[in-house]
Amino acid sequence: MTAPSIEKVNGHTPGFDAVALAKADAIRTKAAAEAEALRVEAEGKAEAEKILAAEKAEKERIANERAAMRLEKEKADHAAHLAKKAAEAAKAKAEQEKAEQAAEEKADHEAQQLAEQERSELWWKWGARGIYAVGLVIAAPVQFMHFWDRERPFLIAAPALLEGLALVLAFGAAWAVAHRRDVAPYRVGIMLGALIAAGINLYGGLSDPAIGFNAGLIGAIASLGGPIVLMAYEHGIAQQADGIPSRRERRAAARAKREVDAAREKAQRDKRDAEHAAAAAKEIAESRAREEQKRRDADREAGHGKVWEVAEGLRSARGSQYVTEQIWAEAWHRVTGCKTVGITLEMEAASRAQQARAKTVTEMPIEGPMSLIGSQMGPRPKKDPDAPDGRRHNGGTPPRRTPGDTPRYSNLARTQAALEQTRAATAKEDSQ
Repeated sequence: MTAPSIEKVNGHTPGFDAVALAKADAIRTKAAAEAEALRVEAEGKAEAEKILAAEKAEKERIANERAAMRLEKEKADHAAHLAKKAAEAAKAKAEQEKAEQAAEEKADHEAQQLAEQERSELWWKWGARGIYAVGLVIAAPVQFMHFWDRERPFLIAAPALLEGLALVLAFGAAWAVAHRRDVAPYRVGIMLGALIAAGINLYGGLSDPAIGFNAGLIGAIASLGGPIVLMAYEHGIAQQADGIPSRRERRAAARAKREVDAAREKAQRDKRDAEHAAAAAKEIAESRAREEQKRRDADREAGHGKVWEVAEGLRSARGSQYVTEQIWAEAWHRVTGCKTVGITLEMEAASRAQQARAKTVTEMPIEGPMSLIGSQMGPRPKKDPDAPDGRRHNGGTPPRRTPGDTPRYSNLARTQAALEQTRAATAKEDSQ
């Protein structure tokens, strides 16, 4: 039983136009492909904008972190700078306080030393005057007893003359010291007056039993001791006023001078030793340099005779003591034509030939089964499904492929592919 056929539809005989259907199908396919392409493009743009936004946010985050790190570093540097300044200020203050304390200690020491000097000078001053007064008290009665005469009572003033002579001259010596005058005449007068008074006291003790030897002797000592002590005091004051160093100061100065002279002599001796050592080292270095030059000259003359003859000629013409490196390089260039010492034309030619060969080998194309084209013609190895996606900016998920999203090959390309496939099959059959 056959199905009934529809002869007419709406008064027309139904018919199918294959070209129109193909065009409509092509239009629908194209529209779908364009829509899909627009969708993919929109998704790609959105994804790209999302990626760009993420990258921008990441860059801003990194920039903010760097700015924060830079700020922290600047803060740390500023804190270190302030700490350094504070340490320097504290150190300077400590040094200043130490210097002030040292100055105060020095001033206190100088004040104590000055007070001690003033105290010792006061004691020395009044001690000398006290000894003079005690000697006057002892010597004057002896002289009074010696010069006492009822018939000549005026001689009672002789002791005042003899003892007063030394005393007045001592006052004159003090005046001379204060006014920076010559003290020697006053000291001579003091000693003469003291000797005369001592001689009279000693003579009175020996000649007058009423006085006795002991009283005469002690009177003589008293007449000499008081002026001598007072003169010693005035002598020290005069030296201090004139700036004359004492014996202790002279010994200290002599000791310091000896130490300075010893240090200077040691420095000079060390300098001479260093100069001798430097001269010896220089001589050894020069000797080694001469030996090395002789070895180098002999080696060059034996190995490169022609170059050596030219180098010797250049050395002689230029008046040089020996063949320098500059002369040898110039002679090598003159003889061999190469500027690099040790390189000849044969070596240069062989080197350039090898360089050209290496360049040819490295730049020539690879043919055969190891060529790049051959390596891409075979089937590609399958990728592990668990392996991570290596592409970027797509989140690790490739876009979904649908039929029609890629333009179809042209008819000419299809024809050419069919021809090549036929030729390959024919060649395979012929080979079998």
